[in-house]
Amino acid sequence: MKNIVVKALLAIGFCGVMAMAPVRAGDWPMTQGDFWEVTGVHLKDGGALSYAQFLAKDWKADQEFAKSKGWIKDYMIMANAYPRKGEPDLYLVVRTERLPTGAEGEKRNDEYLAWRKKTEAQMQKESGNRLEFRDIGSSMLLQELKFK
Repeated sequence: MKNIVVKALLAIGFCGVMAMAPVRAGDWPMTQGDFWEVTGVHLKDGGALSYAQFLAKDWKADQEFAKSKGWIKDYMIMANAYPRKGEPDLYLVVRTERLPTGAEGEKRNDEYLAWRKKTEAQMQKESGNRLEFRDIGSSMLLQELKFK
């Protein structure tokens, strides 16, 4: 808990410095970069192969479609080699240059459903079916800061 509080205070302090410091844009040593969406996945006993098959077929195809449309820059899967109790087994990472607006997000969703040839209800049911072999434990949206 102490670690979480310290991280939160550091984040608030850093954001506060960026938002309130009377610094000209040219004086700040960093610039905002890409967004990294990180999803933590906990595998259930006996579910690793089924989930790996889903990732290799459907998830990869989804990401390649999004990449072909220019919606994302890249994606990757990272395994937690030394997971401690409660930590995810896998991290699904998607990198994008910017976040879509509300209307743009709806348009993307419509294009995606048309490409998949499925309804929202079908997609929700399939997502629920994956509960047999995995749980989503966390989701983060990080933004890269690059040195100028």
